[in-house]
Amino acid sequence: MEQRHLGRTGLRVSRIGLGTLTWGRDTDEHDAADLLKTFWEAGGTLVDTADVYGDGESEYLLGRIMEGLVSRRDLVISTKAGSVPDPDRRFDGSRAHLLSALDASLARLGTDHVDVWHLHAFDPHTPLEETLHALDVAVSSGRARYAGVSNFCGWQLAKAATWQLAAPGVRNRVASTQMEYSLLQRGVEREVLPAALDLGIGLLPSSPLGRGVLTGKYRKDATPPDSRGASDHLAPFVEPYLDDTAGHIVDAVATAADGLAVTPLQVALAWIRDRPGVVAPIIGPRTAQQLTAALSVETLSLPDEICRALDDVSAPVHRYPDHDWSTL
Repeated sequence: MEQRHLGRTGLRVSRIGLGTLTWGRDTDEHDAADLLKTFWEAGGTLVDTADVYGDGESEYLLGRIMEGLVSRRDLVISTKAGSVPDPDRRFDGSRAHLLSALDASLARLGTDHVDVWHLHAFDPHTPLEETLHALDVAVSSGRARYAGVSNFCGWQLAKAATWQLAAPGVRNRVASTQMEYSLLQRGVEREVLPAALDLGIGLLPSSPLGRGVLTGKYRKDATPPDSRGASDHLAPFVEPYLDDTAGHIVDAVATAADGLAVTPLQVALAWIRDRPGVVAPIIGPRTAQQLTAALSVETLSLPDEICRALDDVSAPVHRYPDHDWSTL
């Protein structure tokens, strides 16, 4: 699998990442091991998790199955911290919480460092400089090799990145940002992506297949019984992308797939993988068979006319002041 630099850093990662959101909850140890082995054998290196996935079980499971299966040095492990199970405060960006959470992640993963450590979200109740100082402590102490953010809007990303760049050699630059991005969700193109491109920050799209909808499995109001849309706890996650607007985009993807003799999954994944600023879409397959189907996109490059057609049918509305006012 082709490797790409993570933003403006020397770290190289596979251009498709393996997500572990369901590990330890919907994905058991046997299936997780099959997924990791299949991914690694295909040349995949970037594995993404978070301390809240499965209440920590995702990290624990990843750490356990790495032993004897894949050498730690062959993987680029990314995890996140900052989300907390508190209805009154969903995010805790305090230095105390973040560093304690990182230590707990390392213990569950069974490693002395993570390759990329992301802030899971912006905490409006903690001074940003305190939150960012935790990133510097993590990197300077060797517990994390690189640091990034997740779910930061445009101004938050720009503020965080410029704060870090203001003291080179003292503060560690923001290497990456993880955001939802797909043909069904192009909101990052308004401000986040322009900021990331300008600042040399690599974009790691989450839900690059529109929460599974872009595979075409939900067309004609169908909901396969083994799909996330049929799951009690994941159905609300899928439901926002089952409207008429999404349906028109999925139809366009299916038409493109028919014309290229490939699958809608391959078309949607190739489109997002090759967008400007994108380093590696993070996919979350349930089975090794699904993963193999997704990894087959490695040899696919969409023709320019297909890309333009998909761009047009899914184009978000940009109004002042999102883009250069002179073009509006």
